[in-house]
Amino acid sequence: MKTIVQISLDLTDIPEALATARMARRAGVDWLEAGTPLIIAEGMNGVKALRAEFAEVPIVADLKTMDGGWLEAQMMAKAGATHVVVMERAHPETIKIVVRAGRDFGVKVMGDNLGAENMIDSARRLEDLGCDFVIHHIGYDERRGIVAAGGRCPSPLDQLSDIVKAVKIPVQAVGGLSVEQAMRSPEYGAPLVVLGAPLTIDADAFKTAGGDLESKLRMVCDKVHAYGNVGPEEKRR
Repeated sequence: MKTIVQISLDLTDIPEALATARMARRAGVDWLEAGTPLIIAEGMNGVKALRAEFAEVPIVADLKTMDGGWLEAQMMAKAGATHVVVMERAHPETIKIVVRAGRDFGVKVMGDNLGAENMIDSARRLEDLGCDFVIHHIGYDERRGIVAAGGRCPSPLDQLSDIVKAVKIPVQAVGGLSVEQAMRSPEYGAPLVVLGAPLTIDADAFKTAGGDLESKLRMVCDKVHAYGNVGPEEKRR
């Protein structure tokens, strides 16, 4: 799969999300994500606003679906999302029905392994249940809690190569990565690079990060796109 840069719009109002999305697209970002904070604050309207302005751009709706999978996938597909996110910790029937809705409404399904006891087995289950992508995810609260207790902050890079080898579908690594680490994820066989909090979004205020963010994003896009095609098949060659 060709390497992709995705920005997670972990913001809480539509005007800021649109302004950040415009800047990201100028910098070369491929996919836009309606982050969970935006969906909580604005619901379907956030996705609709992104689709109205970016007619041809893939839009990920980070629903983190745990139940009611058909309705959530249907609503976001009608709003203009091209990808929806379901949690592996949900009941298998929820994952299966999101996958079915994805096929019916023409959206891809990203399965998120956040909170799984065994991340590798979790990724395999998501693939077996029909997901199109795996999101290998170390959660915000988990990372902060471990660090507050004096432990080492876990990184999705710790098991990323093993997860890529365990599945045939594309993998994305999320959670606590630096910009430099995120850019290197294609080296592990993961073609989808996502930038959100705290890389491009202030993780405490859920506001767009300061500084020359556009130049930073342009540099990331140039380096990630230079990898070309990346994925399980390429990794095994």
